[in-house]
Formats: sequence, structure tokens, C-alpha cells
Amino acid sequence: MEKIKVTFLGTSDAIPTKKRNHTSILASFANENILIDCGEGTQRQFKTARISPHKITRILITHWHGDHILGLPGLFQTLAMQDYKKTLKIYGPKGTKKFISIIEKFLAGYNKIKIEIHEVFGKFIDKKNFYIETKPMKHNRPTNAYSIVLKDKIRLNKAKLSKLKLPHGPHFKKLQQGKNIAYKGKKIKAKSVTYTEKGKKLTVVLDTAMNTNAINLAKNSNLLITESNFSEKDKEKAKERYHLTAAEAATIAKKSKSKQLILTHISQRYEANLTLIKDEAKKVFKNTKIAKDFDTFSI
Repeated sequence: MEKIKVTFLGTSDAIPTKKRNHTSILASFANENILIDCGEGTQRQFKTARISPHKITRILITHWHGDHILGLPGLFQTLAMQDYKKTLKIYGPKGTKKFISIIEKFLAGYNKIKIEIHEVFGKFIDKKNFYIETKPMKHNRPTNAYSIVLKDKIRLNKAKLSKLKLPHGPHFKKLQQGKNIAYKGKKIKAKSVTYTEKGKKLTVVLDTAMNTNAINLAKNSNLLITESNFSEKDKEKAKERYHLTAAEAATIAKKSKSKQLILTHISQRYEANLTLIKDEAKKVFKNTKIAKDFDTFSI
């Protein structure tokens, strides 16, 4: 069964702490290594995690605030100096093309990697085994949240095939495609020898105020990652700054029927009392954890 591995490279908010770097998350599966945001210091976090940034295939930008993107210039320059061969595909909200062009001008001749830029909405990648979709969030500048979905797969039931004494051959592919076949004069229905392996869904909701798009995008996620920038006691600040409280993040998980919630983008004001944030969320959604830098999770 294919899995998505999530590595938290940074879990702070706008101000990093001794324990938390600026926001960045790596989602890895099959031949994909998708970086979600790239806060300052992300390339150093790659080194500490012993992951080569050369593995990055795509970057998803949630929005163009400094704590989510200031690691990009350094990352581009490092990849260029280390002869990155792939075309780096970057996706983000409205304004992404303009901001990437500013970074490229700043780097002048130091950025020699090929970059492909897309400003996206809805389902913007649809491959054989996965798709990625986005919905706009409610923040003080254009902001996207993202879902990465591994598609359901039709698998062959080896025990049933063995019982039928069906040898390997091109008919296996037809059965996996849901097509019935004939073997030695006997009709074999695809449904009788296959089963569906359910896919996986990862949703990442960072800087935003509470909104229905977040709930709809996260529907039935195996893993939901959200920002948790404020406690309930500071909910007026959260509202003013277009951020979530821990309870609101948990409400998104509950209403979307997600299986697990991980909180990130933690403010330094709660670093000495993380239990406060976790307890507020767990009152609404029990299966909640708080991410630390370099934590990994697989779904």
C-alpha cells in the first residue's frame, strides 16, 4: 500500500524560536517530494533532517508572507550551485508569478535552474496515481490551502487468481482495468478477482480565518494539518489577524470528518505552554497532536 510521508521542516509562526523554524512541510510519495511553503532557513532544515533538496519535485506556496517564502531565494541559489537538473514546478495563489520574478531578478545570474510557475485554483494536477487541488482561504492576502490525494487502486486478489489457476499474462492488466476476460472458455469477471485499495488524503490549511472552504477541502482527510496560531483566550487577536484558534482548527477537523489533526504554525507566546493549545483542540477533536520540527508522520 502506497503511503504519504510528511516531514515537518519548520513549525513556528512569523517569529522562529530556538526549537521551531519558520514554516515548511515536505510531503513524499512515489517519485514526488512536494515542499509546502519555504520559510527562512528551510534549506538548513533539509540538512539537519538528512534530506537532499535535490529531491524536491514541486513547491506549493500557500501565500506570500515572509515567514512562508523567505527561504526560496537561498534554496534556488543552492539548487543552481549544485546543478539541479529537473524543472522546478511552483504553484501558488494570485501574485505568485510576480513574486517569483522579483526573486529571480534579485538573484540575477545566480539562479540557473529551470522554473515553471502556475497560479492555481481547483484541481490543478491530475496524474494517474494522484491529484492535487486547492481552495482559497480567508487571510489578508491571496491564500491557498491544498489537498494531495492518492487515488484508489484496483488490486488483484492473488488467492482467488491462484484458485482459478490463472497464469501471469496481459489479462491481469485487463482485470485491473475492470474488464472481464475469457480463459479456457470460461468467463472471469473482474469484480470477482479484484478489490479496491482506498487512497489517501493529506490536507494542509495554513494561515486563514475560519471558513467553509477549509472544511470542504479537508473532507474525509486521513491527515489534516492546520495552523494553530492562537488560544481561545486570544480569539479576538485571531479574528483581527485572520488566523485560527486551536478550537477552530479542531472544528475544521471535526466537521470535515478527518481522521487525524496535526497542529503547526505555533506562536512563540505558547511555546512554554503547548498543553493549552493541545487541550483546547482535543476538547473538540480528540485525535489531535502538535508538530515539532523534524517530526514525521505517514498515512
